Amino acid sequence: MGPHPAVAAIRLAVRRVLHDILNDHHASADRPASGEQSPHERPPSPLVLVACSGGADSMALASALAFEAPKLGIRAGGVTVDHGLQAGSDLRAEEVVLRLRELGLDPVESTAVTVGREGGPEAAARDARYAALDAAAERHGAAAVLLGHTRDDQAETVLLGLARGSGIRSLSGMAAVSGGPGAARRYRRPFLALDRQTARKACMVQSLPVWDDPHNTDPAYTRSRLRHEGLPALEKALGKGVVEALARTAQLSRDDADALDTWARQAEASVRDAAGLLECAKLYALPPAVRRRILRQAAIEAGAPAGSLFARHIEEVDRLITGWRGQGAINLPGKVVAQRQGGRLVIRQG
Repeated sequence: MGPHPAVAAIRLAVRRVLHDILNDHHASADRPASGEQSPHERPPSPLVLVACSGGADSMALASALAFEAPKLGIRAGGVTVDHGLQAGSDLRAEEVVLRLRELGLDPVESTAVTVGREGGPEAAARDARYAALDAAAERHGAAAVLLGHTRDDQAETVLLGLARGSGIRSLSGMAAVSGGPGAARRYRRPFLALDRQTARKACMVQSLPVWDDPHNTDPAYTRSRLRHEGLPALEKALGKGVVEALARTAQLSRDDADALDTWARQAEASVRDAAGLLECAKLYALPPAVRRRILRQAAIEAGAPAGSLFARHIEEVDRLITGWRGQGAINLPGKVVAQRQGGRLVIRQG
């Protein structure tokens, strides 16, 4: 008799991702740098870390990684991040470390972070968490970090992007594969096609203890209100299947956004003069979606933080191209200034 369907589903999802990681690892090993291993030496087996909070999603992910990794010759470890936002969070982090070690993961560590205030509590916690995960991956030389985001998380992300009016890239939600500093494919999300209930059921049938973060039910947090009030209201009004439809929208939006990003990268050189300045007339001739991508990238390259650069900022800069009335400079996050000078758009540090 095989494993419970929920357990089988999470293991299959993790197995597929591990195969992809292994293929990436072998491909990079086939291109040794000068002075490194000889062609006859086998590259060391890759290390994959799971980011685990102790909740049902990440515990299900950790158990599946512990089961599947040894069969593929992959080393499996774990890291839990202590955000320090609740009393006793350090003790809970220690408990998660013990649970991961009991699953057979090694290395396992807990890392404490200080959460700032920029962008609100949820964004600040996310930034601190990813910085800690990036540092852990670098420290251990990990090939990848697995994250337990589910289809439900994806649906919530799409709705949050829609509410912010952030454009098609925001509606594309979370990528199955995304990067960190110097590592374009560091983060993998095996569960984006699985619902949250499958992960919880997998933990239950395996008798895995889980911790339910009270922040996930705290109405002070936007995502919590969306999860417990917004999505249920949508399902009541529109019927079941809203989560699946939103997740499908994310993938379709991602495909479109990727195509437009490629178009913008290819078009950028054609709208710059010999000195590298952006020419307003040539920018005006581009489709708005392509033009605004070029403007956003130019602002980021000038020093504007990507996470603080919103659609309204780019729209203001775009009006220097499409609605020129002699207006003054536009102030952007990161002390970046955009202004029109002699038919050229200059974006630089103020």
